[in-house]
Amino acid sequence: MNETLSDKNRYLSDILSGMNRVLVAFSGGVDSSLVLKRAQQELGSSNVLAVVVASELFRKEEFEGAIHLAIDMGAHVHKTEINELDVEEIASNNPDSWYYSKKMLYKHLNQLADEWGYDYVLDGMIMDDLKDFRPGLKARNELGIRSVLEESNMYKDEVRELSKHLELPVWDKPASCSLASRIPYGTRLDKEKIKQVDQAERFVAQLGFDPVRIRHHGSIARIEVMPEKIEELLIYRGQIQAELQSIGFKYVSIDLEGYRTGSMNEVLEEKSIDKVVS
Repeated sequence: MNETLSDKNRYLSDILSGMNRVLVAFSGGVDSSLVLKRAQQELGSSNVLAVVVASELFRKEEFEGAIHLAIDMGAHVHKTEINELDVEEIASNNPDSWYYSKKMLYKHLNQLADEWGYDYVLDGMIMDDLKDFRPGLKARNELGIRSVLEESNMYKDEVRELSKHLELPVWDKPASCSLASRIPYGTRLDKEKIKQVDQAERFVAQLGFDPVRIRHHGSIARIEVMPEKIEELLIYRGQIQAELQSIGFKYVSIDLEGYRTGSMNEVLEEKSIDKVVS
């Protein structure tokens, strides 16, 4: 029998209602916003804490936006931070770095939950996350984090539909990811590369191209925009070339395949993926 979204939402209610007090890893994206909203509905806001985590690998605006959104949703909010570049396994930027990144985050959240008496830590992973290279799943399983949307068998389109019904303002917000995802595996992460990517993406986005990804290949910037926007992007090629060169890139290229999530994972061999996630 095919499950409807109503079926999945009822199952989500059953899961949450037995959790007592929960801490939600809150990023301000549609997935974690739905987790927060439904946890508030089932447990009451006094039993739910939204934890917003700052990292040098994420934009400051995303951190601040998540805080404001959680407050607007009537949630209790705690701000904290982690320093990912201080961890060698993360800074080395290998395929398993994502595992160590998530492990660092989840350990921090578990410590907060233990200290303040919360029974579970919830994240926003969904069924779609099982299709991509997600070594963070291993860290989640090891540290006992609950992915209640995934447990309810929800996919991204269903998350957006339910979020729209619940009038969450981020129901159609594009997915965001660590700025480290713009840098090829094996290229060491540092604050300068992260800053270059951040500045370059901001500039191109301001020209009207959102979503946009600037993939950092040393002296080369590879721009990804939606395929239907590539021709329009060429209109601004002089401005983009000048700005990105001023940021520190020597060459600027356009990816003709266009924007897609996880494009840096395309070079990974199946064997190396199995080694990380097993």
